Amino acid sequence: MKIIKTQVTVIGSGIAGLIYALRCAEFCNVTVVTKGNPEQSNTQMAQGGIAAVLANGDSLEKHVQDTLKAGGGLCNEKTVRWMVGHAPEAIRELEKFGVQFDKLPNKTFDLHREAGHSVSRIVHHKDDTGMEIENSLLAKAKSNPNIQFFAKNFAIDLITNNNCCYGVTVLDEIKNELLQIQSSITFLATGGAGQIFFQNTNDVVATGDGFAMAHRAGAKLMNMEFVQFHPTTFYAPDKKTFLITEAVRGFGAQLKNKNGEPFMHKYHLLESLAPRDIVSFAIASELKNQDAPCMYLDLRSFAFSEIKNHFPNLVIRCEAQKINLQTEMIPVVPAAHYMCGGVVTDLNAQTCIQNLFAAGEVACTGVHGANRLASNSLLEAVVFSKQAAIATQKNIQNSKVHPENIFIDEIKTDNVEIDFSETKINLQKLMWNFCGIIRTKSGLKTCINELHKMHLHLATHIEQNGFSFSKLELRNEIETALLIAMAALKRKESVGCHYISQMEKPRF
Repeated sequence: MKIIKTQVTVIGSGIAGLIYALRCAEFCNVTVVTKGNPEQSNTQMAQGGIAAVLANGDSLEKHVQDTLKAGGGLCNEKTVRWMVGHAPEAIRELEKFGVQFDKLPNKTFDLHREAGHSVSRIVHHKDDTGMEIENSLLAKAKSNPNIQFFAKNFAIDLITNNNCCYGVTVLDEIKNELLQIQSSITFLATGGAGQIFFQNTNDVVATGDGFAMAHRAGAKLMNMEFVQFHPTTFYAPDKKTFLITEAVRGFGAQLKNKNGEPFMHKYHLLESLAPRDIVSFAIASELKNQDAPCMYLDLRSFAFSEIKNHFPNLVIRCEAQKINLQTEMIPVVPAAHYMCGGVVTDLNAQTCIQNLFAAGEVACTGVHGANRLASNSLLEAVVFSKQAAIATQKNIQNSKVHPENIFIDEIKTDNVEIDFSETKINLQKLMWNFCGIIRTKSGLKTCINELHKMHLHLATHIEQNGFSFSKLELRNEIETALLIAMAALKRKESVGCHYISQMEKPRF
């Protein structure tokens, strides 16, 4: 097995991985491992923006209270206050790396309002903020001589010994060969797991790899049951869906049924601007009650020029779907969007495994609790990735790689790639039907039993035939799905993203 040595290994190339890599590159060499192309991540799909207190009439306390309220009482308040207090600095950090945010003629930020926020505080770039951030950070990283990228390299497992991490074993997809990347510090920034659900907003690379790897290595995970469903994704029977940013509702769009009747007043005082968990539940309930395939977002009362200026990509995508925003409403359904739980970390993004840090969607800092407040995700990634880099600079001299203490089992690769697409679709439908927006105890037990069968079948196949890219990915999807379903079964009360129905027959 080929061995590569580096000071810092970063697994993932979204906002968390790139911020950390850029900061660490100021004092050491960094290797970024990514299973797809470097630009592939959930970051580049994020539309809304980043929450930060930057305007008169807003305050850190308001941002804190909005976050705590959205989190259903399960947020770590100390961590929330830390993140909110560092939010303005995070915006300046991104601008330093070349990110261009929309501003008004007076040079102040053009702040949007999103669901769950009491005031307008969302810094953004049109309706493709994530793409702007990803492109800017990636350009900086690729031009940095201290950062090298290992694209199309699948991180198989963390290298650990005596509760200390020494790097990662990877499979080079192109050469179909194994590499051992040894490093003093390893940073987990693998993103989420939306692809384990049939309807989702995530990039194809979001298959729960980091959760599964960390769990196998013995890291502590928590709040895995809290899967946030985005209320508004474009309804497309052919499954070619796309996310519609919450800023559209902040702009004034209303949720309505097919008859043009608003319904959110029945569920929350904020109506269409209620927190995501409530809006998703409301839409799911209306779909059931009305036996309808979708609900609708209504922008017809606004000038088309305003819509086009604020949401150019939405206009383009709706036009491609033959939707006239001046005369027609946008069909929408909820879809799996964001993991609120994950690998437990402290304020420095340190996990319970020595020399293993984690940030971004794969981490559980405690700021989201049972439900994430809109536009706190990119903020969380920037704040805690920077903290991880600061901690790394202090610790890296004392964190030595000791290859002689590392024992790696020989892993057999399989040169014949088997098509597991049908198994993956069955997994997605299983999670959608039994571990989705509304869950039941019996449904979760059914889900867990079926997942165990899938896991055993795949494990047997791997043992007999060896690893391959698709098998490794499917293994992580099944293991992450099990972590979510088992956590959901343990939590008896409905809170935030987790709604457990007393009806024993699944409603959806």
